[in-house]
This record gives sequence, C-alpha cells and structure tokens, in this order.
Amino acid sequence: MKVPNKINLAAIPTPVQQIKFEGKNFLIKRDDLTGMELSGNKVRKLEYLIYQAKKGKAEYVFTCGGEQSNHSRATALAAVQAGMKPRLFLWGRESKKPEGNLFIDKFIGAETTYLSKSEYNRVNEIMFEERQKYVKEGKRVYVIPEGGSSTLGIWGYVNFIYELKNQVDFSKISGILSASGSGGTTAGMLVGASLLNLDIKIYAVNVLYPAEVIKKKILNLAEGCILDFKLGCKLKDENLVILEGYSYEGYKKITNDKLSLIKKFARETGLILDPAYTGKAFKAYHENFINKGKGKQVIFVHTGGLFGVFAKKELYLGAKVEESY
Repeated sequence: MKVPNKINLAAIPTPVQQIKFEGKNFLIKRDDLTGMELSGNKVRKLEYLIYQAKKGKAEYVFTCGGEQSNHSRATALAAVQAGMKPRLFLWGRESKKPEGNLFIDKFIGAETTYLSKSEYNRVNEIMFEERQKYVKEGKRVYVIPEGGSSTLGIWGYVNFIYELKNQVDFSKISGILSASGSGGTTAGMLVGASLLNLDIKIYAVNVLYPAEVIKKKILNLAEGCILDFKLGCKLKDENLVILEGYSYEGYKKITNDKLSLIKKFARETGLILDPAYTGKAFKAYHENFINKGKGKQVIFVHTGGLFGVFAKKELYLGAKVEESY
C-alpha cells in the first residue's frame, strides 16, 4: 500500500458531538471545524493536493466550482498560504457586491474567470487550455479538479474513517451520511471503510449531479484510488447508498421547507447549515433517520459551508419555522 504525503492545513481531528433535536439524540461529526478560513471538508483533500502542487514547484493553482464554491474558496486560501497564486473558474457572474465565499475569493486577490452553465460543462477542457497558455510562458500550473475529487484528493476522507474509528464504536454504528457534490468525500469514506473491513453504509445525498451520475463518479474515484495506490482491498459497492430527491430545486437554490428545517435546527442546537450542501443533506437525514428513531446508528457529517449562508441571508431571515416537524 502506497500512502501519499500531505501538508498540514486542517485542524484535525474534528470532534464528534451528540446533538439533541426534537427530543432525539444523534451524532454529528463536525468537519465544519477543520479551520476558520479553511473551514469545511475540502481542506482534508487539499492537504494532499497542495503538497503535490508544492512538490512540483507550481506557481499557480487552478480549480473550479460555482460562484459560492466552498472548495474554490478553500483552494484559493490554501494556495496563498503555500506561496502560490490561485486562479478560479467559476460558474456564475461577476458581482459588484460579492457575498460569502466569493467575497473571500476577491478579498485575497484570487484571479477569477466566470463561466456560463454551458461553458462550465467543459470546465476541465477550459482549464487545460488555459494551463497550456501558462506553460508556453514558462509558468508552472497545478490543476485541481472540481471539489478536489481525484484519486489523490480523496485520501482526505480515507483518513477520515481512520480518525473516526478512534472516536466511535463502529459496532454500534450502521452508517455515515454526508452531502455529495463532486463525490470525493463519499468515495474516500467508502475506500476507508473497505480498508478497515467495516460493514457500514455510506450514505450520499446528491446535491449537484443525478443519482446515477454521482454513483458512477464515486465508484470510479474509489476504484481508481485502490488501483493507483495499490491498496489491495475489495470495494463493497453495496455499502454505497445514494439518497436522492433532496436537491430537485437545483444546486444553487433551496426550498422553503428545507430553510424552515435549517432555521429550526439552528434555534434548537446553535448549529448552522448551508443551503447548497449540509442543509439538503440534513433534510434527508431528518426524514430517513431522526424521524424514524435511527439517528443514534447513523452519523451525520457536517461538511461546512458557513460562508455560503451569507450569500443567502435574505432567504434565511425570511424562512418561517414550522412547528409541524
């Protein structure tokens, strides 16, 4: 087994907390606490990717995402901290009054290229073309894919499972649930569980891609990691469960019922969930596990996203708390 090297960027291990909501107890793994500026799940992947960029003596780091991409914000910050210049390719439009993650991107001086939705569909090709231009000028560029989801990047969540093993008794845990955008977080957990021969379900709430697409992405990443690093374990495909139907409104939008639940959760627990990822994942967790009294057996992973809340603050403030939950 080849274990890749990494640079230390994240404040880990993150705590596992028992939370009480609507009179029921359940466990949350607080990966929103991986840092302040670098908060959220993306930094775990970036520890490996930024190390590789530094090893290759890159001067620039390219990556992509939506204009409120947590990953792009974290990558820009990590690149600057490591002495490299970030360039972001974002699905969205220029804003005269940037909010949330986009404000942080601009504040630290990340060079930003905005893409339409159709352009973003070929973002990898666009980044490759731009990299070629830089290389011709003698500049060294390291390209990080959407969400940091590569066979190297997902090592952040392979190690997450080892970290979690030291915090909980897996004989009492039946599953782990998180939001899944580009699939890397889920893929890493799936590989980690396979390495430790854990018979647990890895639940992914797809927030960006259709269920069949994200499932293929996750399995390809997981299998690719096992091959690339000669891990020698057998992937348990049956332990991957996609919980779909919680982002039918689209990646950049959120419905009132989810906002209502998020607001009620914040008022009872003091924990804030974001509109693109954790809010939708928690809606799935609430329906499938808390309401059915199975929260104690399934860990909810809070993958961060606090900065994205500020970009939707009018929606959050306007949401009514429904007591019928």
